[in-house]
Amino acid sequence: MTTVAAAEFAPRTNGARRYAGTGTLLRLALRRDRVLLPVWVAVIALTVLSVPSALESVYGTAAERAEVARQMLANSSLRATYGPVFSDSIGGLVAWRIGVYAGLFAAVMSLVVVVRHTRDEEESGRQELLSAGMVGRRAPLTAALLTALVANAALALLITVGLAGQGTAGAAALGLATAGVGMVFATAAAVAAQLTQSARAAKGLTGGLLGAAFVLRAAGDAAENDGSSFLTWASPIGWLEHARAFAGERWWVLPLFAAAVAVQALVAYGLAGRRDIGMSFLPTRPGPATGHLGTAGALAWRLQRGSVIGWALGFLAAGLAFGGITRGATDLVGGNERTREIIRRMGGQGGLTDAFLASMAGMLGMVAALYIVQAVLRQHAEETSQRAEPVLGCAVGRLRWASGHLVIAFGGAALILLLGGVGLGIGYGGRLGPVLGACLVQLPAVWVIGGCAVLLHGVWPQAAPAAWGVAGAALLIGWLGPALDLPDAVLDLSPFSHLPKLPGAEMMWRSAAGLTGMAVALTAVGLAGLRSRDLAS
Repeated sequence: MTTVAAAEFAPRTNGARRYAGTGTLLRLALRRDRVLLPVWVAVIALTVLSVPSALESVYGTAAERAEVARQMLANSSLRATYGPVFSDSIGGLVAWRIGVYAGLFAAVMSLVVVVRHTRDEEESGRQELLSAGMVGRRAPLTAALLTALVANAALALLITVGLAGQGTAGAAALGLATAGVGMVFATAAAVAAQLTQSARAAKGLTGGLLGAAFVLRAAGDAAENDGSSFLTWASPIGWLEHARAFAGERWWVLPLFAAAVAVQALVAYGLAGRRDIGMSFLPTRPGPATGHLGTAGALAWRLQRGSVIGWALGFLAAGLAFGGITRGATDLVGGNERTREIIRRMGGQGGLTDAFLASMAGMLGMVAALYIVQAVLRQHAEETSQRAEPVLGCAVGRLRWASGHLVIAFGGAALILLLGGVGLGIGYGGRLGPVLGACLVQLPAVWVIGGCAVLLHGVWPQAAPAAWGVAGAALLIGWLGPALDLPDAVLDLSPFSHLPKLPGAEMMWRSAAGLTGMAVALTAVGLAGLRSRDLAS
């Protein structure tokens, strides 16, 4: 106890003791994330590095690149989606096409890592055990931020080296700006972890800030074709654009990231030193004295309703944005046959507009796969945190408990795709029925991904997080496969490749029924495994 007291209640003049054990906790975090972090970094980096070859195959001449840049700047919907084009070189088009989304993915990676090693550790009780040793009060937060820094530094290095052929300065600017966005939201998550009392709330708060930053950037870019709007400057994602990678780099923008990181880190450290382990500045509101959750399904809905509503609103907004882009699809593509071929590979062999609508519906379906994995794995989180055990200790069977979460997961996927289709139809300005059909036909493939998550959780709970890899692989194959001209054998690995490209193609009832049957079979095997195994701890 003397050692603990010395570590936790040391005089402020001896600041080093507050960070005692940081190195050990950093090694522990990197060991725990030895698979998760390399996969995150590799997927983001490979996504960025695959874009130059795709652009070169589509826009092979300087004239074609200049024309597409001119059309992008003239289309406010495209500026809102991707940002303005500052250069018509291959490097400039890479920064335009993928820069915003690379920063977005880096931010998601960073907030997940920081919350995982701060609030999630406290919520599970592991941090209390670790703090019983020679661990300073600020060591866990420092280790979490250093883990995020290692991941973002590796990402920046891979982007810089991989794009150096397009221009070393531009590659470095893009890599550093992407890592800068990641670290801004890593420190934002550190603040959120001090304010909230659960990992879910911390992720939700930081995710809300990330969504607001994206919306501000989109609104600013839609208003001005050169990114000069104050709304763009108000967003860290907008700062990434203003770094002007491959377009006369603005190195003076990078200190904005450093300043935001420093301020948020100081706030996080200040808050961390003023609360006890497990406590927060925004405690969870106590429920009513008398409970009203009479069924396992009602409990599942209470736990997941915030997520369902957030995804539904996000899909409605995404559908509206995609519909606006579709209106200018013909003008955007022009006479570029290679671009037409890519769109047709993504959206079928119908007319160009139908193919574009089909590709947008397919994109919504692939993103919906991420939702269903999250919703299915919520029961895994409930089980590993030992919150499921008291529920199952009552007159609630495992299948009843799991079915509550699965109804929300599979039914929620249908809801968000329905709203995505409504937004797509409204944004496009017509043909609401066919557009809705194009979105809802994605459900069998989404349910297959959900069935894989159920199978992993039920049969092999330790590998349940691998369901994210299944959904991510389907997303990457569908997004990058047509542009990279991957063989059909690779494209067919994704269940989305076996669906009809509506509107504009004939309905393939046999394929849809086969995928639905596969989803049912995977789910049934997963539930059988859950019923027969011990609870995970």
